[in-house]
Amino acid sequence: MTDKYAVIGNPIGHTKSPLIHLAFARQTGQDIDYTAIEGRIGGFRDDVDAFRQAGGRGINITAPLKLEAFKYATELSGPARLAGAVNALKFEGDRIHAQNFDGIGLVRDIVQNLGYPMAGRRVLLLGAGGAARGALLPFLEQKPARLLLVNRTVAKAQSLVGQFKPYAGGEFSCCSYPELGDIHEKFDIVVNATSASLRGELPPVHTGVFAFRCLAYELAYGKGLTPFLKLAQGVGAERLADGVGLLVEQAAEAFAWWRGVRPETAPMIKTLTVPFL
Repeated sequence: MTDKYAVIGNPIGHTKSPLIHLAFARQTGQDIDYTAIEGRIGGFRDDVDAFRQAGGRGINITAPLKLEAFKYATELSGPARLAGAVNALKFEGDRIHAQNFDGIGLVRDIVQNLGYPMAGRRVLLLGAGGAARGALLPFLEQKPARLLLVNRTVAKAQSLVGQFKPYAGGEFSCCSYPELGDIHEKFDIVVNATSASLRGELPPVHTGVFAFRCLAYELAYGKGLTPFLKLAQGVGAERLADGVGLLVEQAAEAFAWWRGVRPETAPMIKTLTVPFL
């Protein structure tokens, strides 16, 4: 019997999740169906209830419904609870298990696929929204020498530092963008977790933050050479990357959680990667 899975979000027309998960199923010999659901704002619970009643076994959640999924779950993993957001649910009777694989997928892409160990490195994370929140615990578990969180609203960043500080093995702090301009410090890994690139804009970051031969990572994917990546390229970043690897790796984590087998991710990353022009 074919097991049913899906992704829910709003909008959802751009999603690559059905392509990814069905390719994983073929690769691993799993009998699944995977569809996309246009979630209604304010109707998340009813939409997911209907999917479960139709035999749904698990569902991925994308923006802007990850907070709704957090509220809907009955069993939260530690990372999901800390992140305050959920990107995957698994249904077992009345139990609704929840996970957040975004940060795990991001770290796996940076450390394993791109070959940039985070241990002992200086890491700069731009933005303190949901994407950054999901990345903090996996980042800190890699034991960077320094993790600096930067946000327009510094109080939001300060709140996250206070929450996640117990998990830090090295220096973990935050600042505003104007304060970043006064620090004059270079970072080995710079991650843009802001929404600026979705609007074709550059986050208010200066060229001095990029260490020579650093990694510049753009969480948005499929946007080509964004203003952030172009800035990093111009000052000698060794590697530019967008969120394709994150997308595929977090999908693989969810697939393994659901099906008990982890697919190979390299073929799908290669399929979805668009060269920077």
